[in-house]
Amino acid sequence: MRWGAVERELRSAGGLLIAGVDEVGRGPLAGPVVACAIVMRPDAPTIQGVDDSKVLSAADRVTLASKILKRAVCVGLGAASVREIDRLNIYHASTLAIRRAIGKLTIAPQHVLIDGKPIRSLGIEHRAVVDGDATCYAIACASIVAKVTRDRLMTSLARRHPGYLWERNAGYSTPAHLAALQTVGPTVHHRKNFAPVAQCVLPLEIR
Repeated sequence: MRWGAVERELRSAGGLLIAGVDEVGRGPLAGPVVACAIVMRPDAPTIQGVDDSKVLSAADRVTLASKILKRAVCVGLGAASVREIDRLNIYHASTLAIRRAIGKLTIAPQHVLIDGKPIRSLGIEHRAVVDGDATCYAIACASIVAKVTRDRLMTSLARRHPGYLWERNAGYSTPAHLAALQTVGPTVHHRKNFAPVAQCVLPLEIR
């Protein structure tokens, strides 16, 4: 992927440092939502193979994430916990994760590009790009790093809670995950306000 049209427009207007921002983990039944804000070097070639993280294999994402992190000017990662998701709802928790990611950038970007629609409550000037993870290089880079970061976290949690196969489904509602919820019950890492978790026949909470 090359620099996208929006990125080229902003750079020609004099803003070379562009932060691409994306989040992952809105849909799963378990685990946090994770966001990444990343500023890629404007004077370096784009990394071959970078694309929307959803269309890449897990192995390709890991390889690309390593290359992206080595070439980035700066990176910020932010998350919102399961408790925050249950308390705020997933939309506001995602906004919180994005705000935290941008806040961890060590260099202030001249522009912030976010995948999706504008976030009125973000409190940070930004430009939203629908399907930005497929059309904007910086957003695609953020998408990949966020996805790899969250997948690694869910794999780590899966070692403590092996029955849910989080190392394979990253907390999404696969048949195996739903079956484990019904037979074993939810853990502290499950989102209690999400219907499949709230409707579990066992009120047990496994730590």
